[in-house]
Amino acid sequence: MATYVTLIKLTEHGVKNVKDTCKRTADFKASAKKLGVEVKETYWCMGAYDGVLIFDAPDDETATTAMLSLASLNNVATHTMRSFTAAEMGKIVTKTP
Repeated sequence: MATYVTLIKLTEHGVKNVKDTCKRTADFKASAKKLGVEVKETYWCMGAYDGVLIFDAPDDETATTAMLSLASLNNVATHTMRSFTAAEMGKIVTKTP
């Protein structure tokens, strides 16, 4: 499974319905699980981004499907990054010239 970190910004619609944010997060976690995505952590933040989502997915296509499903609800905009553990990065750098 690959790990992804998603930065989240609430949309105007998401701010308007912010009282439902914890329920929406639980609902997303359940729907993501059906896709084979494991949500590891969800954090609400102060600053440039309103939240951070850390999840594992079997491949980029599945991760993209999950994020498109989330964004299609119009409560958040997402910016997702593939992330690597130290062990994964160690294997990657051994391939550099």
